Amino acid sequence: MKELNFNINYIRFDNVGELNAQDRELCEQSVKALDSSYSPYSKFKVGTAIRLDSDQIILGSNQENVAYPSGLCAERVALFSVGVSHPNAKVTSMAITAKTELFEITKPVTSCGGCLQVMAEVEQRQGSEIEVLFYCLGGEILKVKGIQSLLPFVFVEDRLVEGS
Repeated sequence: MKELNFNINYIRFDNVGELNAQDRELCEQSVKALDSSYSPYSKFKVGTAIRLDSDQIILGSNQENVAYPSGLCAERVALFSVGVSHPNAKVTSMAITAKTELFEITKPVTSCGGCLQVMAEVEQRQGSEIEVLFYCLGGEILKVKGIQSLLPFVFVEDRLVEGS
């Protein structure tokens, strides 16, 4: 038997004023994405802004459906939009934020396991890591480089890829 552990490296910022201009813009765009959230059931809006290697920014927001779980998280909406509209682009960074009128969100909201798995596959497909900013409105931001830090046991099955 051998006991092992993981260490997660991330940077914590107290507010958006501490970010560089590109990261600040991405966080601001994730707030803009909240406007298109369709969340009448949970009342929990999530917005995502993705920066491509061309510097273009793509937005996504959570989209709920009364036939739960037919909705989709903001991260996957944005990433799948990139896959359809910009199939050869690389995702360099993304910012995720959330808000609700039901309670105060005091810490950054992180991505669910399903979104992390999709993010990990995007990284694998494009051959480069994604920087992720988890932004608490009016508060701290956590910045992580690479989804492996967030999902260390990512599901990868190379034999499922055509030609393997």
